[in-house]
Amino acid sequence: MLCKFHADNNNLCPSFFISVHLQESTLKELAQVAPSVKEQIVSSTQMDEVTPAATFGTTVKSGLEIAESAGQGEEEKSKLEKESEHEDESNSLSDKETGAGEHHHLHLSSCHECLQLENSTIESVRFASAENIPELPDDCSSKLEEKNDDCLSRGVKRVNLAGKPPNILIYLGSETAKVEFEQVKSILQECIDADSYTIYQLHEEQVLKDPWVDNSLLLIIATEEPISEENHKQFMKFLSKGGKILGFSSAFTFDGIQIKRKSKLKKTVHELVVSKMDSTEIKLNLLLSGYIFEEVMKEDTSKVKTLSRLNDTDKDTVIVHLTYGDSGGEAILSQAHLELDINSMDVQTEEDFNLLKKSNTKRYEVLKEILILLGLSCELSEIPVLTPIYLLSSDEEIHLSFLKWLEGNVDAEGLRASSKVSLKFVSSSESKMEITPSLMPVITEMGSFSSEHFSLKTYQQNLQSKKLGKILLFAEVTTTTMNLLDGLMFELPEEMGLIAIAVRQTQGKGRGGNVWLSPVGCALSTLHIAIPLHSNLGQRIPFIQHLVSLAVVESVRSIPGYEGIDLRVKWPNDIYYSDLMKLGGVLVTSTLIETTFHILIGFGFNVNNSNPTICINDLITKFNKEEGTKLKPLTADCLIARTVTVLERLIDIFQEKGPNGVLPRYYKYWIHSGKQVRLHSEEGPIAWIVGIDDYGFLQVHEEGKGVESVHPDGNSFDMLRNLIVPKH
Repeated sequence: MLCKFHADNNNLCPSFFISVHLQESTLKELAQVAPSVKEQIVSSTQMDEVTPAATFGTTVKSGLEIAESAGQGEEEKSKLEKESEHEDESNSLSDKETGAGEHHHLHLSSCHECLQLENSTIESVRFASAENIPELPDDCSSKLEEKNDDCLSRGVKRVNLAGKPPNILIYLGSETAKVEFEQVKSILQECIDADSYTIYQLHEEQVLKDPWVDNSLLLIIATEEPISEENHKQFMKFLSKGGKILGFSSAFTFDGIQIKRKSKLKKTVHELVVSKMDSTEIKLNLLLSGYIFEEVMKEDTSKVKTLSRLNDTDKDTVIVHLTYGDSGGEAILSQAHLELDINSMDVQTEEDFNLLKKSNTKRYEVLKEILILLGLSCELSEIPVLTPIYLLSSDEEIHLSFLKWLEGNVDAEGLRASSKVSLKFVSSSESKMEITPSLMPVITEMGSFSSEHFSLKTYQQNLQSKKLGKILLFAEVTTTTMNLLDGLMFELPEEMGLIAIAVRQTQGKGRGGNVWLSPVGCALSTLHIAIPLHSNLGQRIPFIQHLVSLAVVESVRSIPGYEGIDLRVKWPNDIYYSDLMKLGGVLVTSTLIETTFHILIGFGFNVNNSNPTICINDLITKFNKEEGTKLKPLTADCLIARTVTVLERLIDIFQEKGPNGVLPRYYKYWIHSGKQVRLHSEEGPIAWIVGIDDYGFLQVHEEGKGVESVHPDGNSFDMLRNLIVPKH
């Protein structure tokens, strides 16, 4: 007998087109200035087309950037062919394999918040860019190392179909301000197509002497220092030549606008109303500089448009858009700190911290809106390339046992076939093999494994389980961890507990046809467990998601010193900061074969990715500031191992004692005590949440009716909305 239960049946695929187009005039210019390079230039059209995605189906067209520097030799020119490495940010913490016709819904696992793990957690699919920006000298490469002051003066002249070279400069005043530069650069890289632009610091001594005015697209002024008269003239020259300026809490203004000190606003958090290009408005809370803008009546070539005011009685202007000259010069100036992450600010109160964190996604939205208004591309970059899977183990003896089991369970080519993903086991990474979503190599030699983002040693030290999580399938980039275990889990001996771990995913399943990627810094994992049908938990499978959510919270709060980190559970399967923001979630699929449930648990949570919402290390930083402690940040490898360890113990307790063995611990961390919900509809009767019943359903007390268990109504927005009382 085979019966599958799936949390949801959303299917989704990305749809994107890449077009590289060289205009005839550009080709002629190239023929004149670089005939020897011409043959190296490839004009191509690449198109990947799959089932159209409802939200993200789009077409991206962008010019191919060609560089030519006076006096360069053929060796330098050959760099034109070097492709940019694609760096990926973005979405969903967890993923879900689906199918058609063979599954039914388990309401407790069909919440959209589980499927996308909150679309505010991570942001988007990164579509490909065809920009091919030539390699710059090492000291100009936008790495964390200190840049040489003369890197801009080496000027690479680019023939750019958009007009100006795609350089973005950040001016921070007279100080070297390395930390501030990295902060501003980091936020920019998360908003723009990072593969289409290069970002440099414009040092004080470069402002007047280096030829940046003709070789830059955008200047960001992010200093509160007064702007000298000479520098101001240079910035205006940049505008007159069609340059764009973005001011973050700077003293830079011109013509029709001036700044006015308003001390009571300095370093305070206020609500702003921002006008968007589509004539809608967005409200968010931001830290203010202590200055506002005032218009000055002058007859000049500038035009002033207010983009944002404070949402108070004074309605002070805090973001303005100005145009200048006849060449397309424009500036957007802000006296609200759009550029600062919460950890970069000296926030005084918990209320301010919460307001800023809740506005973080909107801060990104506004910043992207501004960058697009200034002519930058915020289309996101190409989906990262799939990488091989590594077979790892926390126990050498189990590793050898698994390899022995494999010998009798793969074909002569080392292939283990599956309808989801077929795995081909190879001894080393030297075996060249194409990686596709349906066929992936698994490297069995552990000695060749290394990763910047995952330490096997850390995982081993923190995994204290008897069975769970002993055999790892690890990938830097994979489609979805949920699919990796499909071909192994039904036949593998139970003591070889399987777990799949990834740094990033390309096909995490989301709501409404969206494709979600996973940013570096998330803990992403799918764990296999086997539960006997005739057991306490086997009779209450919906409880598994509650146990996993609790295990994630306890993986942090059970560490000595970390007990006060405000990480909590939200029914039925979310991990929250307090009751304010989601930072993780759980998905469960169950397959019953004879008398055993084979269960795949997909869980993911933000560990070290502050943006665009919040992560566990943000909470640790906040706790250290408030309590004067020096707790160290945590890592995904540590917390995945601890979660598996805690989960195994919770399962053992549940099997022995039933729900009452774990509910006191669950209620200790849940966010619902004493909260009200409405039944049936938004205008329905009010009931008070009192707990969960023996099968994991929510229990509420409606006045005059006693305590009843309620079920979600199947809506895909909020499982706590429109709860229904099932007919008995």
